[in-house]
Amino acid sequence: MIKAENLTKRFDDMIAVDHINAEIKDASVFGLIGTNGAGKSTFLRMMSGVLKPDEGSVTIDGKNVFEREDVKQRFFYISDEQYFFSNATPLEMMEFYRRVYPKFDKTRFHKLLSGFELNGRRKVNTFSKGMKKQLSVICGICANTDYLFCDETFDGLDPVMRQAVKSIFAGDISERNLTPIIASHNLRELEDICDHVGLLHKGGILLSKDLDDMKLNIHKIQCVLREGMDADDLVAFDRLKTERRGKLITITVRGSREEAESVMESYSPVFYEIIPLSLEEIFISETEVAGYDIKKLIL
Repeated sequence: MIKAENLTKRFDDMIAVDHINAEIKDASVFGLIGTNGAGKSTFLRMMSGVLKPDEGSVTIDGKNVFEREDVKQRFFYISDEQYFFSNATPLEMMEFYRRVYPKFDKTRFHKLLSGFELNGRRKVNTFSKGMKKQLSVICGICANTDYLFCDETFDGLDPVMRQAVKSIFAGDISERNLTPIIASHNLRELEDICDHVGLLHKGGILLSKDLDDMKLNIHKIQCVLREGMDADDLVAFDRLKTERRGKLITITVRGSREEAESVMESYSPVFYEIIPLSLEEIFISETEVAGYDIKKLIL
């Protein structure tokens, strides 16, 4: 298990990560989402031991990550901007990683390289962005580590490749308890693969929940109220957001579906329906509550 306690990182007078506490369970997919500049990449770099925390700690099974070679052999970090040695080929990168990771699977590397149709003897610096991402994923999977840290891993991959990578992740999670930690802006990509989601905003965690629990505790209600009633009369809800389009009122509320139904029935509306929110809608609702208002960006 990975554990972050009071994790903090400053760059001059800017706090990039602000006293974060989080636990990442083994054999699950942890999605790290957040606003621009929320600290996702900085958080991953501290988890991987690239950056030293100014306060707090990151541990894997109780052992600190920073400057611990034995601990670092348990994870592979795929950065947003991949780094490969100058003029290196995929086969040369494979030989390098074989020296770093004792469990590196050379046979599987060749198989995946062929499956992704990448030339093992071609210079990596001639690859496209998507091809470099594919190679990074192949190296990370074949390192056979317990954890895989992924920063915008799906960015630059076409739809077919994104599904292929998800399938590989799913297979390794099932077969050898791989734990991917994926930071991404593409919430729709995370929604169908993540078990748990951490939402970062301005360096801190707004929430950290199982995705299913998160979806069960927030709902969107569309309704038409009786004559003389207005959305402000719906005081029994823990309301996050209200929108009006003519007579149709849409409100986003916290609570279970059963609670939402019970409250709506008590108001005897002309019509109502309860709609589950997507991860993207949950993200927008939670960050708006925290003061990140999309209207300020478009007006």
